[in-house]
Amino acid sequence: MKTYRVAILGCRARGIQGGQAYHAHPRTEIVGLCDLVQERLDEMGEMFDVDARFTDLDEMIEQTQPDVVAIPTGTEFHHELALRVLEHGVNIDIEKPLCTSLDQADEVVAKAKEKDVEIAVHHQGRVGAGVVAAHKAYTEGRIGKLLYLYTRDKGYYGGLGIMNIATHKVNTMLKFAGHVRSVSAVATTDGRLIQPEDVVTSPLGMGTIAGEYITATLQFDNDVTGGLLQHRLPRNDTKLSAIELFGTEGRMIVRWEAAWALPHPHYIPGEGKDVWEPIDPIVPEGFNPDDDASLDEYCYVDEYVRALDEGRPHECNGAEGLHVLEVLMGVFESAAYGKRVALPQERRSHPLLQWRKENGLGEPDPVRRDFREWYVDEDRRLGRA
Repeated sequence: MKTYRVAILGCRARGIQGGQAYHAHPRTEIVGLCDLVQERLDEMGEMFDVDARFTDLDEMIEQTQPDVVAIPTGTEFHHELALRVLEHGVNIDIEKPLCTSLDQADEVVAKAKEKDVEIAVHHQGRVGAGVVAAHKAYTEGRIGKLLYLYTRDKGYYGGLGIMNIATHKVNTMLKFAGHVRSVSAVATTDGRLIQPEDVVTSPLGMGTIAGEYITATLQFDNDVTGGLLQHRLPRNDTKLSAIELFGTEGRMIVRWEAAWALPHPHYIPGEGKDVWEPIDPIVPEGFNPDDDASLDEYCYVDEYVRALDEGRPHECNGAEGLHVLEVLMGVFESAAYGKRVALPQERRSHPLLQWRKENGLGEPDPVRRDFREWYVDEDRRLGRA
């Protein structure tokens, strides 16, 4: 069985988390690391016992000849770095979301097709042990025909949550409901509908955003409707970040690592004998809970190994990542223009930048990257203490 050679471009937190899974999997080997900061490069090199350390990505690829290059960098760098790596004809594993706008993502997907290589977008939740088990139960008819599914963010500023967390949630929803055909959304800032002046640059390098509180309705294939809430809360709470599925015969709550089923479409506490039943997660063979790798990251790497073995795209492939971005841009466009947006969009530029331009405004000002500092600045912009 082939061992796949992996080079990692970016040695910050996400690089380490992905690296732990590639290091733990018996069919992948980390053969090179690249970062502009020598201290981070050396720290990660020692962590995974990798001596091939580079500050130039082209040199790393030429010298290590990897099968996959992981790009766990900030989103604002994805477009440039992905095109540069794909020029070498190497498969990529790129952090979510794929890019900050559709026109950028289109270029990346087209380049991968030109070079006949694969893109995997790092939506590890879609192939997590809990999600895989829930999907198996769903396909076996556990809750009947899917009618509606719903998810919410863990409390980020709405527009930031769209680009940061909704990208995971939407991709997981696709696994159960198919593709999204249209989006309708409402976004408010400071208790009122967003205005062009509320379009701002996102912290964490995630492009252009708008809206503190965003509520979106997604129309999927087969008459399935979805709900997506991205509401700013006083503090983040990861327990909020789950997906609930409503079927004709029951319901399910799905998280990356676990899932539960209710054998009835209605649940009234204290009435009847219906209780939420845990669904056993499906854990990939070879996963060792004593290793440093998290289960969801290991699941993602295991799916890439199987996909490469079978000569097929990763389940979280570039086309799916591009569709997720269409949904996210559709949310912003619908909220800005007050209309339903059909997918895929013909206009591929960022809708919020277009909205500002139509209202005589240029691109929003640069901001501080740290989202906590950004929150303070945004509250000041809105006249809050």
